[in-house]
Amino acid sequence: MAIFGLFSKEKKETLDKGLEKTKTGLLAKISRAIVGKSKVDDDVLDNLEEILITSDVGVETTVKIIERIEKRAVRDKYINTAELNKILREEIASLLEENGSANGKTPFDFSKKPYVIMVVGVNGVGKTTTIGKLAAQLKTEGKKVYLGAADTFRAAAVDQLTVWAERAGVEIVKQQMGSDTASVAYDTVKSAVANSADVVIIDTAGRLHNKINLMNELTKIRNVLTKVIPDAPHDVLLVLDGSTGQNAFQQAKEFTKATVVTSLAVTKLDGTAKGGVVLGISDQFKIPVKFIGVGEGINDLQVFDKNRFVESLFGDLNQNTVNIEKN
Repeated sequence: MAIFGLFSKEKKETLDKGLEKTKTGLLAKISRAIVGKSKVDDDVLDNLEEILITSDVGVETTVKIIERIEKRAVRDKYINTAELNKILREEIASLLEENGSANGKTPFDFSKKPYVIMVVGVNGVGKTTTIGKLAAQLKTEGKKVYLGAADTFRAAAVDQLTVWAERAGVEIVKQQMGSDTASVAYDTVKSAVANSADVVIIDTAGRLHNKINLMNELTKIRNVLTKVIPDAPHDVLLVLDGSTGQNAFQQAKEFTKATVVTSLAVTKLDGTAKGGVVLGISDQFKIPVKFIGVGEGINDLQVFDKNRFVESLFGDLNQNTVNIEKN
């Protein structure tokens, strides 16, 4: 299953399964809010607002969505509840598009060679695993990939990345535990350039003892990368754990203060009812979502497709409402 290929039936099934808990919760709540109603009125909108907030979409983004629906109601004079699902999909997809989120196609500019990705995120969010899965999929696509084990503050991080490199069949550059992180990043990019690599992925420390140290380390890494490739890194990918809900917002806030973040990967969306966090974080921080993790398998890291995501998230609201009315 190619990471940059067409959105296959297999990918859709994986996405639907991964978002099942979020979808089930959302559909049930929204369906109960509109059952017996023929028109989207103030009560329906108030209930919808509460539902989206409690689904970790976030207050600001929820208010924005509600305001857009209200404008549609004024413009169209009347919105019946049967149309609500379609309007929700359109407005949320529109928000994601405004933030530049991926459309299921190649999220990297491979004309830049090597394309350098610096990956940031706190420990435990699936950062190293995301790097490993991405490297494996890029290797399958025929790309020559180099990994840089620049999280030298945590021995397990280097060991874990080494395992992934061996599994994926890609090169890894590493040094001793406690080595200078910027030095590892520099050596990785130098080696990648010398060996005509297509992609470089740099793992960075998930947490240092204070925010100033974190900021300084990330700045050092960025600075040494530019010594080899002036416009590197080409992408700073922040990995967030979707299952943590509102805590993911706080992580995004801290990392956007510490460095320039250009894209998001939201992991662990399978098995959680907090999938709405993808919408809120992308909207509030104006950072595009490039990848989502919807399972443990290598191919369960998917290029984000805003339309498919919204479709999987909201499903068939009208049919769900009919079932509630019958019961």
